[in-house]
Amino acid sequence: MILLKNAWFLVLSGMGGYLLSFTGMSIAWMIGSFIVAGILSIFRPKWSGIADHPKGLQVYWRNIGQCILGIELGQKINASVLHIFSENWLIILVMLLLSVAFSVLSGFVVWRYGKTDIVTSFFGTAPGGLSAMPSIAEEVGANTVIVGILQTIRILLVIGMIPLIISFWSPGHLHILDLKNFMTSYSDLYGQANEGKTLSYMSTVVLVAGALGGYLIGKSVKLPAPWLVGSMLGVCFVHSLCTFYMKPETIAWWPHWLINLSQIFIGASIGSRLNQEMFTKTKKVIFIGMLSSLVLIFSIFFLALCISEIAGIDFITSLLAFAPGGIAEMATLSVLLHADSGFVMVVQVLRIIIVLLVLPSLFKIVMRISS
Repeated sequence: MILLKNAWFLVLSGMGGYLLSFTGMSIAWMIGSFIVAGILSIFRPKWSGIADHPKGLQVYWRNIGQCILGIELGQKINASVLHIFSENWLIILVMLLLSVAFSVLSGFVVWRYGKTDIVTSFFGTAPGGLSAMPSIAEEVGANTVIVGILQTIRILLVIGMIPLIISFWSPGHLHILDLKNFMTSYSDLYGQANEGKTLSYMSTVVLVAGALGGYLIGKSVKLPAPWLVGSMLGVCFVHSLCTFYMKPETIAWWPHWLINLSQIFIGASIGSRLNQEMFTKTKKVIFIGMLSSLVLIFSIFFLALCISEIAGIDFITSLLAFAPGGIAEMATLSVLLHADSGFVMVVQVLRIIIVLLVLPSLFKIVMRISS
């Protein structure tokens, strides 16, 4: 019964993504699904399929969406990503630390003017993503509701503003995803690139198995977002082996509409967490968090511009790599904007690792000092 209700909620949310796709927005399926899911979650009409589930969609929908995205990205990682890091590792590390420092500064502003405790403010603004930060914040006694609100605000602003910034910076990257594209297979969309190659359904099964294996290993070693990061690494490993041992004329069947489906699952999962209580008790925190997130986004914009000029990395790739939008969200944007998704994923994962390793200990020290 819950499965059917969740499926109906996803259909309703997906309609929002489909309608928004006609605007030409590059990540329309995720944003549209997020908006519709958020509205339904706030007002909770009986026919929405989520009225009786205050915690939102079941977590496996988000996991499926992240796994699909991980398989897509795992096929795109190649030696060029490692080459870029070998050439520019120092400046990339510096930029990562600066982006984390800006996030901590943003948390200080929220604490100073938002009238919330300092640990909650820092975890709410830390660029760790919706999947990781609330659960970590709960372990140290932070307010998980406010953490979730601040994380949602920042991610929403990032996935809403970055396509607009890119549309002004490089208009050619925007494209319309209509129903025809939604139902078109991978081989049709990229027919010229894959001309003469044979689709292999067995290769697809192997990739899915690699994704599941990567998830299990990632979960065992406590990787951040294991359904995404673990599946990506597993597919990258399996794909490399397949490329080495199999004929280059053989490619895995991987229809493009799966990416749109992944967007719907991820966007609806985020939107389903919203409720009226979030907006009635925390208005000032929301306002301050929104302002600090805007400042953070523009700061990262100039940092990305600097590294693009200094290191010779494509600006859009650089912006998505350092944007504080979370792994899944920026990975989806990188695919849809035809950026170097492998590079984006690796930088985002490195920042998450820095956040998860450094910030919790730092926040505990700050909490002891403040108490």
